[in-house]
Amino acid sequence: METTLLVGTRKGLLILREAADEGAWRVEGPLCAAWPINHAIADAEGTIWAGGGNAWFGPAVWRLRDGAWTHSSDGLSYGEGRDPVTSVWCLAKGPGGLYAGVEPAGLFVSRDDGESWSEVRGLSDHPSRPDWQPGGGGLILHHVLPHPDDPARIWIAISTAGVFHSGDGGESWEPRNRGTRIDYAPEGQQYPEVGQCVHALAMGGGSPDRLYQQNHFGMFRSDDGGEAWESIEAGLPSTFGFPAVGHPRDRDTLFLFPLNGDQAGRFAPEGRAAVWRTRDGGASWQDLRGGLPQENAFLTVLRQAMAVDGRDPAGVYFGSTSGALFASRDEGESWRAIARDLPSIASVEVVPA
Repeated sequence: METTLLVGTRKGLLILREAADEGAWRVEGPLCAAWPINHAIADAEGTIWAGGGNAWFGPAVWRLRDGAWTHSSDGLSYGEGRDPVTSVWCLAKGPGGLYAGVEPAGLFVSRDDGESWSEVRGLSDHPSRPDWQPGGGGLILHHVLPHPDDPARIWIAISTAGVFHSGDGGESWEPRNRGTRIDYAPEGQQYPEVGQCVHALAMGGGSPDRLYQQNHFGMFRSDDGGEAWESIEAGLPSTFGFPAVGHPRDRDTLFLFPLNGDQAGRFAPEGRAAVWRTRDGGASWQDLRGGLPQENAFLTVLRQAMAVDGRDPAGVYFGSTSGALFASRDEGESWRAIARDLPSIASVEVVPA
């Protein structure tokens, strides 16, 4: 079975296709006119969407269908008198439509597969909106998790505001941050309703209400759709990191790439690359290093730059800001580099088989 990866980079979208012998990978691109691409996804019918842009290019979502690339920013705007949308940070396809998370933080939905977009005003007009603050990467909505079966339910993550949930298709939203902390806040104010710097949000395989969160200040798990969170960081080398991805079938298995901490360079601890895996919902963790560089490997892996496929055992993939792309065929037990010297990698996703 051939695997195809979508790799968003600062110099356009790359498509990597595995040869039939599962050895070599061929690289196509850069595509999307070499626009900066923050995230790309695909559906089972073969359509690809790639979101990106910046303050110079503006925001857009590119689409590949029937062999032709087009892009649209129709509707990707907050309108006159409000801050301009500068870029698309994430994409997600769900029963309710195609979603785009943008900077400054907001959510847009397309009901026509990306031809046009409309703002989800229920989130933009949330009473907490004046209190949202930019993190190191800006004020961004970087994860959208639609419920796989219920079009009314959606989770989103904003840095820095936290996790929000809608149970009515985006008409209204509630913060879901109880139990996640802000370490630098004054004593007694470390667990606010809104203001958490969430870095990644992942859904447990086969269990939509099992959520995982890599936060600026730790790793957390929720068993009730984010109503409450508990810390699961014990055993990890740091409380800091960006990507977190769930196993496609097992809700208790999660993969991370921890970094060495805030204000410390944000690279693999001790310059030794490792993916960390839990098999028991975060009760314990194992570092997986086989085949990864263990000397002077000052790798940084961003929040969208890790993915899993649907194989059995599952394949795991991640890319670094230094342009290296790694793959595992055995759920992280062993790794090999499948590409190097690529542009800085912002995202990795697997095309559904």
